[in-house]
Amino acid sequence: MAEVTLRNLVKEFDDVTAVDGVSLDIPDESFTVLVGPSGCGKTTTLRLIAGLERATDGEIEIGRELVNDQRAYERDIAMVFQNYALYPHMSVRENMRFGLEQHGIDEDVIGERVDEAADLLQIGELLDRRPAELSGGQQQRVALGRAIVREPEVFLMDEPLSNLDAKLRIQMRAELNKLHEALSTTTVYVTHDQVEAMTLGDRIAIMDGGQIQQVGPPTVVYDNPRNRFVADFLGSPSMNFLEGELSRDDGAFVLDVGPIEHHVPEQYAADLRGYEDERVTLGVRPEDITLRPDGVPATVNVVEPQGEKTVLELALGDQVLKASVEPGIPVEMNDRVSLDFDRDSIHYFAEDGSCLTYSPDAVERSQRTGDHAAVTVTEEGD
Repeated sequence: MAEVTLRNLVKEFDDVTAVDGVSLDIPDESFTVLVGPSGCGKTTTLRLIAGLERATDGEIEIGRELVNDQRAYERDIAMVFQNYALYPHMSVRENMRFGLEQHGIDEDVIGERVDEAADLLQIGELLDRRPAELSGGQQQRVALGRAIVREPEVFLMDEPLSNLDAKLRIQMRAELNKLHEALSTTTVYVTHDQVEAMTLGDRIAIMDGGQIQQVGPPTVVYDNPRNRFVADFLGSPSMNFLEGELSRDDGAFVLDVGPIEHHVPEQYAADLRGYEDERVTLGVRPEDITLRPDGVPATVNVVEPQGEKTVLELALGDQVLKASVEPGIPVEMNDRVSLDFDRDSIHYFAEDGSCLTYSPDAVERSQRTGDHAAVTVTEEGD
């Protein structure tokens, strides 16, 4: 078993707390992605697992064994770095063999592992070249191969695709998915790219301020954010937020956000009970905004064709929203359009950022119903 368990993990650098009480269970054979903005503590957490940093407090277990006092080379892990860290004076074959030679592995076993990894990564014809003769993608494959031949219990990957161009990153993401399917080795992957996290991980842990904000399958976290930070961080474009005052009108909740009065669907009434007369924020993702003849009037500020979709920047009074709509919809800058929100995909947030509609027991939604929430125009936008 090669599960990784972090319990109340803390790492302090002088007066800076980089990791602040992180607890995380990483299941055996899972592909878990630590994702968050720069400085959130994700790379430090990875380095603590690797043994490259010593924890100030807390516990780290790999395969149910406490490893806090073990040096990096004593932990059964292999790490792939952002800069590949290949020895320039060695051939590809020598780079892949080096770690095994240092551990005194039998020569025949080394040769067999290198050949198998080279076949898996399709770099057999590169084994006699040096790193300077390789492209960025080929160097990345060599770095992966060097990790694979170790046959570790855990792979640790620190933004390994960040130096590649956009097209090659997409290609390598697919290759990493295939590699994990073939090897089934527990993998902990760090990235700041939320699209990369969503497409690679079977579980994502979103970090901010040295703490884990939410953990779960990517689509579940996306559809069911625990707080406003998670809702805002995931998605491109990110979620729209409309802040207003919550009140009751004939027993129903109404959120006054300036240009509109948003009538809260009955399905969310229990979640918002107790927040009357408080500031509440409505959150709706761009793909959950549609153009409908009887919706809320808005003005198109910008039209951004993106191939498979068109992103509209819209002025709703003094509020600015983004909507992702089907390509080819005949809209231009300064057009007046009407908007509506998918009632099954709305979120509400308290002033402290917590999501009032978050469900700990939520399951992935397989379909969106297309049902929409009622709004009433109280004043037209410019």
